[in-house]
Amino acid sequence: MNTRIAPLALAVAAALGLAACGQEEPKKAAEAPKVAAPAAPPGITIMIGHVGPLTGGIAHLGKDNENGARLAIEQANAAKIQIDGKEAKFVLVAEDDQADPKVGATVAQKLVDAKVAGVVGHLNSGTSIPASPIYNQAGIPVISGSATNPKLTEQGFKQQFRVVGRDDQQGPAIANYLAATTKPKTVAVIDDATAYGAGLADEVEKTLKAAGVKVLAREKGTDKTTDWKPVLTKLKGRNPDAVFYGGMDATGGPLLKQGRELGLKAVFAFGDGACTGEMTKLASDAAAEGLICSQAGIPPQAASKKFLEAYKAKYNVDPIIYAPFTYDAANLLIEAMKKANSPDPAKYLAELQKISFNGATGPIAFDDKGDRKDAEITMFVMKGGKLEPTAIVKGGKTIAYNEFLQMLTGAVTAAGDAAKAAVDAAAKATSEPAKK
Repeated sequence: MNTRIAPLALAVAAALGLAACGQEEPKKAAEAPKVAAPAAPPGITIMIGHVGPLTGGIAHLGKDNENGARLAIEQANAAKIQIDGKEAKFVLVAEDDQADPKVGATVAQKLVDAKVAGVVGHLNSGTSIPASPIYNQAGIPVISGSATNPKLTEQGFKQQFRVVGRDDQQGPAIANYLAATTKPKTVAVIDDATAYGAGLADEVEKTLKAAGVKVLAREKGTDKTTDWKPVLTKLKGRNPDAVFYGGMDATGGPLLKQGRELGLKAVFAFGDGACTGEMTKLASDAAAEGLICSQAGIPPQAASKKFLEAYKAKYNVDPIIYAPFTYDAANLLIEAMKKANSPDPAKYLAELQKISFNGATGPIAFDDKGDRKDAEITMFVMKGGKLEPTAIVKGGKTIAYNEFLQMLTGAVTAAGDAAKAAVDAAAKATSEPAKK
């Protein structure tokens, strides 16, 4: 077939058509053939849950935790991570458990039904423990950035992890620090009757008694108690040298405020739930001055500079307590998925169990129970309206905070030097001709 006939015929027909119309049309420039846009790479949506109290007295702590996880998710999306050859889009599914055990179990089932690939949370031990069997049955990995009750990881659930210390580490640490720095002869112990508060108070009481300190009969409130005067009036007659409270800042603040109003001169000490800047607002600067408290990890200001700058840039505030840890928790889930090349919990769980990860809170690895290896506990004293870290307890040893920072700086420098040496060695190896 002669392929020249077709264009010639078209040209003739066009000329006849113009003549019939009695006018000419301007000639159109030849259009370049359209090139189809490259097909977008296939994507995959991966949902990660976060649970904490977003309403109620400790909603500020729940939001702080959520902020840490959300920052990690947004950074992962910006990095355009590939999993199984597909660009991953991570979505944070945030739920409010109201710090209520029953609600905690309900939202856990809701996340399971939504088929999330992993969960960061819950904030409280009292909600984490009843939720854990639900996640375990569904085979969904869960990493808490703040729940400290030992029972959480003593149930034999292989998908349960935490990136903070336990209360059987935190309790002895704060008790020993209290005994060493204030040398009390008599201590009153109060708790809020939650799994967290009572569990931490038990550890403190046990440690104080072992050290020969007299501990008064336990006093209790609830996680909603704000009128502590009946308890404090009773304690005032017994004249304790120190008071320890196991509970959160929403109830610990009023306890401290009312204690000072009644004239109690005792040193007040708290665990991580009340180791926040909110204590000055709830109790006043004057009442909060000199309080001692602990956190089950490094202080937020010791987290990586990269994290702290990104958090401040996004939220225009500094993290309160555990945002660096929920940030690490979310990144751990993502890193395990990357290593397994799959968001399927059944496939990436093994990677999570054996992971070695450098996070915003330092190196992270898990033991057989899912607890963080070599977790730190930080001691604080309230000075001039600010919580000042004074000591770090790690591996049973107490280290002055400034000394710890020097050690941390040295470790980071050493890690950087080692990484540079490895890169240099690899570059040298590739540049040298292979030896026969």
